[in-house]
Amino acid sequence: MSTSQHPVALSLERFVSDDAKLLALVMALPLVDGVFPAMILAGAVDDPLGAIQVGLLIFGGSATVAVILAEMNGSPREQAAIVLVVGLPLIALAAVQAALAPTIESVVNIAIFERFAALVIAAIAAHTASATVGEYIPNPGIIIALGLVASLEPSGAELAFEADPSLIANGTLAAGVGVLFALSVAVAGPYLRTYMDIDRFRFGSAVALGLLPLSLLGMAFGEAPLAALLVAAVLSIDPQFDGEAARETLETAPRPDGGSAEDRSNATEPKVPDSSDSEDDTYPGDDSTDTTGRAPWL
Repeated sequence: MSTSQHPVALSLERFVSDDAKLLALVMALPLVDGVFPAMILAGAVDDPLGAIQVGLLIFGGSATVAVILAEMNGSPREQAAIVLVVGLPLIALAAVQAALAPTIESVVNIAIFERFAALVIAAIAAHTASATVGEYIPNPGIIIALGLVASLEPSGAELAFEADPSLIANGTLAAGVGVLFALSVAVAGPYLRTYMDIDRFRFGSAVALGLLPLSLLGMAFGEAPLAALLVAAVLSIDPQFDGEAARETLETAPRPDGGSAEDRSNATEPKVPDSSDSEDDTYPGDDSTDTTGRAPWL
């Protein structure tokens, strides 16, 4: 990336090359790996304020900001169009998963599953904060799968479709808030690229995600994750921060071996020995006479 080295976005960037596909993968990842259904089952979207909190942290968040500001090209109008193309199917899929959530809830022990849901959010927070720490933490999808196995109660359960209109509305609201957040970032992109420190916002988002599991476990944190995210957004805006200078600094930053990005081309060029240097390196007692045609011992 140009101005941010977001661990989650960088790991997904290896699979796609187009910026629109990367944005779609980042925003749809909570639906694909089961994080959003886990939040629904854990009761994180039971009320509209909780849905807004989940939408900003799960569908929005620092990974979406990093992709839009550091990867996407084009005018704000073009970027907003891409966000809408990605976001509208996202909202529809979120509504479908919210409709199916009560059916899954009827065959699992919610008290056990809530602990795994809190654990998966903590894992996402660790992945967001540091790529090094994330290497030692299981994938969120694996944690959710283990949670389903541990909390499954097939005995006496009746798998019947149950739709909760309020839950569907809150699930749709969560996805809609995430898309609206991405849309606002795309529209304000020229300003944010200049004055926003993306890495500072990333660390603030990691703190907010770290508080969310405590709220899911019933601790008295309320909407503290949402407040932490808002504070992180405010603190990441620095009128004296120069995004272009940060981009140039990152491109010319020293590498671990002591070089820089500008030295990569020079590092791969083979060094051609100079014949004059070889002549100057002979010792006074060395015989530099050409021995072609002479016996080896002469």
